[in-house]
Amino acid sequence: MTPRPEVPDTFRAAPPSAPAPRRPAPGAAREAREEEAAALAVLPAPALSDADRGRLLSGAHHDPHGLLGAHPVDGGLLLRALRPYARSVTARLADGRTARLHDEGDGLFAALLPPAEGLRGGSVPGYRLRVAYDGDTVLETEDPYRFLPTLGDLDLHLLREGRHEELWRALGAHPTVHDGVAGTRFALWAPNARGVRVAGDFNHWDGTGFPMRSLGASGVWEVFLPDVGEGARYKFDVCRPDGSHSLRADPMARRTECPPATASVITRSAYTWGDGEWLARRAERPVHAAPFSVYEVHLTSWRPGLGYRELAEQLPAYVSELGFTHVELLPVMEHPFGGSWGYQVTGYYAPTARLGTPDDFRYLVDALHRAGIGVLMDWVPAHFPKDDWALARFDGPPLYEHPDPLRAEHPDWGTLEFDYGRPEVRNFLVANAVYWCEEFHIDGLRVDAVASMLYLDYSREEGQWTPNEHGGRENPDAVRFLQEMNATVYRRCPGVVTVAEESTAWDGVTRPTHHSGGHGFGGLGFGLKWNMGWMHDSLEYVAKEPVHRRYHHDEMTFSMVYAYSENYVLPISHDEVVHGKGSLVSKMPGDWWQQRAGHRAYLGYMWAHPGKQLLFMGQEFAQGAEWSESHGPDWWLLDPAYSAQGDHRGVRDLVADLNARYLETPALWEQDTDPSGFAWVEADAREDNVFAFLRFAADGSPLLAVSNFCPVVRHGYRLGVPEGVPAWREVLNTDAARYGGSGVHNPEPVKSEAVTAQGRPVSVGLTLPPLATVWLRPA
Repeated sequence: MTPRPEVPDTFRAAPPSAPAPRRPAPGAAREAREEEAAALAVLPAPALSDADRGRLLSGAHHDPHGLLGAHPVDGGLLLRALRPYARSVTARLADGRTARLHDEGDGLFAALLPPAEGLRGGSVPGYRLRVAYDGDTVLETEDPYRFLPTLGDLDLHLLREGRHEELWRALGAHPTVHDGVAGTRFALWAPNARGVRVAGDFNHWDGTGFPMRSLGASGVWEVFLPDVGEGARYKFDVCRPDGSHSLRADPMARRTECPPATASVITRSAYTWGDGEWLARRAERPVHAAPFSVYEVHLTSWRPGLGYRELAEQLPAYVSELGFTHVELLPVMEHPFGGSWGYQVTGYYAPTARLGTPDDFRYLVDALHRAGIGVLMDWVPAHFPKDDWALARFDGPPLYEHPDPLRAEHPDWGTLEFDYGRPEVRNFLVANAVYWCEEFHIDGLRVDAVASMLYLDYSREEGQWTPNEHGGRENPDAVRFLQEMNATVYRRCPGVVTVAEESTAWDGVTRPTHHSGGHGFGGLGFGLKWNMGWMHDSLEYVAKEPVHRRYHHDEMTFSMVYAYSENYVLPISHDEVVHGKGSLVSKMPGDWWQQRAGHRAYLGYMWAHPGKQLLFMGQEFAQGAEWSESHGPDWWLLDPAYSAQGDHRGVRDLVADLNARYLETPALWEQDTDPSGFAWVEADAREDNVFAFLRFAADGSPLLAVSNFCPVVRHGYRLGVPEGVPAWREVLNTDAARYGGSGVHNPEPVKSEAVTAQGRPVSVGLTLPPLATVWLRPA
C-alpha cells in the first residue's frame, strides 16, 4: 500500500477535495439517522492492483474513469471514489438508499453492491457522493467519474488532423450542463503526459482527487467536474514522462487571473452585441481599394488606469474626432510583463485581465464599431516566452516549440519558436486567429514578425541553422501555416483583413494563396503588408539637415519603384518612436519651429503617398518625448492652459484635417494598388528638396501633392499638370497658421497656363511654403 501522504498544515482546517468548509445544516443528525436506516449491505471491493493504485495516486494514470466511479463487475456493482483527506464517503442512490464505502487508505474508498441492490433493471443507477471530513464538514456532490466523455468522435478526428477551426469550443474549460448536471468540462491536449489532473481554488490547488482520462491517440485529456462553475480558478497538473509534475495554465484559457498571478479562470460570455450593422457592411469594399487610416494604440498606457469599459467611453470619441478609420491595438492577449508592448504572449485566447473581463473587451470593440471605427489587433504567432507555467515544454519534451534545438529558440528575443510543421500546433494558431475575429468581432490581424518565421537563418549565423529539405533558407512549414491561416480567416470572416509585418522582399506576401509567389511556394494570402522600406528610407531622409537632403533625394523616390509589388501600409509605428529612436518630431532637424514644420510636412507627404497610413499614439500631436508605459502620451501638451498649446493642438488639428480630406478624396485610396492611380510631376528636384506627384481616382479625378522639405519659401514654382483643368485650389496646406505654420499659401484659385513643364503642355506656378506639403484639387 502506498504510504498516506503527509497533510500540509494549510489543508488541515479545510480538506483539499472540499470547497469552503460548511457547518452541518440543522437537522443533520436526523439525516444521518435516516441515511443509516436506508443503508445497503455492501461487500468489500476487489483491491486495485499495486500498479493501478500507484499510478492513480501519483497522477500518472491514463484511465482514472476505468478505476473510479460505478462499474458492473462479477458479483455486483463496484463503486470507488478518490477523495483525499476524507473521513468517510457514502454513495446516495437516486432512490434514496445509501451505501457506505470502505476506506482503502490514501483517500480511496470503495464498496461492492450485490447485484440485487446495485443493478436494478440491469443498468447502473444514478447516485451522488456524500463526503465527510474532519471538523464536521460534509460535502454532497455528483461523482465526476460516472460521466461519459464530453468530446465526440468528430472533435477528436479534427483534433488529430489539425483541422479543428473552432478549437476553443473543444479544448479548455467550459461551463455546461452534462447529463442534466451543471459543471465544467475540461479538455487539454498533452500527448506526452503520463497523466493530467485539474487543480484549482475549488480543491485547494490539490488535483489528486481530480485526474483526467486520456482520449487515446488524440493526445487529449478530459474530465467533467460537477459543481465547478464560472469564475473558478484552475490549472492543469501535468505528469511528464519522467514522472515529475508541472502546474500549468490552460493554453486554451479564455480568461486569466490578473498578472502577476498566472491561473486560468473559467468563463463564458453573456455579452449581447450591438454592431450588427457594422459587420453587415464591412465587406462591401475591398480594403485595398477603401480608405484605411490607422491609429495605433497601446491600451494599458493610452489613458493609464482605465479599463476596457472606461476606454470605451473615451477612445471611440477621440479616434472619431481625429477621423481615423481604424484603431490597431498592440497585443491584448495575456502576457506576463505589463510594462512591455505585450509581444511575449502566455495566454493566446484571453484578453489581458489587467483591463477587465473578456466581455469588457467585447464592450470596447462594440463601442468602436458603433462609432464607425474598425478594430485591428496585433497577433503574435512567431514566438512565445519560456515561462515554466505556460507553453514552454508543456508536457515534458518540446510540444509547441520545434524539437530541433537549432530551430526552437529565437536568437533575438530569448523566446521559443512554434513548430509550424506539427498539425496540432498549426491548428492551435489558425483557430486562434479565427477565434479573435469571431468571438470578439475583430476586423483585422496585424501579424507580427513574419520575416522571422519565413527564414530559417533569420538572425542566425552560419552553422546556427539547418537548411530545408531542398537546401534552401526558407521555412516551408511556416509558409504553409501562414497560407492556411489567411485562407481560413478570409473564408470564415468576410470583411476581415490580415496585415503582415514583413521586413524583407519576399515576393507574394499579399498575393492570394492560389497564385504563384516567391520562392515557388505561392502567395502568402495577406491583405496588406507594412512597407518597412518606405518607413526606413523616408525617416532617413527627413532626419537629415535640409542642406544635406539633396544627397538623399532618392530615398524618398525609391518607394515608387516597388509601390505596386504588394498592397502596402505606411507605418509610423511604436517601433519607430521608442527605445532611443526618439519621437517623430524629435527626428526632425532644426529649431523647434522647423521640427514642428517638418513633422507636419512629413505627415502631409505620408497621407498623399500610395498606401494606407498608420500612426502611433502621441505622434498625432507631435509629442516630443518617447513613449512611457507608466504615463503614456503627454496629454498635458494639449491643455489650453499650456503656453505653447498651439504647437501641439495645431498638429492634432492637421491630422484630423488630413483624415477628413483623405476620406472625401477617392484619388488618395481608390487606386492604391493600381499604377494608373499615380504619376510623378517632379521627382528629380533634389537641389530644391521638392517632390510633386498626382493621384487619380478611378474616374480620373486628380489630386496634386507637393512637398517642400526646405525651410525657404519658393515663389512661382512651376509644375506640369493634366490638361483640361482650368484652375486648382488648395484643399490642404500644412503651413496654415491654424496648424502652427507661417501662413504662406496660394491664392484662390491657381490658374493653369499653357506653359510646358516637366514634359506637360499645361502647368501652374505655385507658392511653396517652407517645410510644408500642399494638396490641390481642380477648382
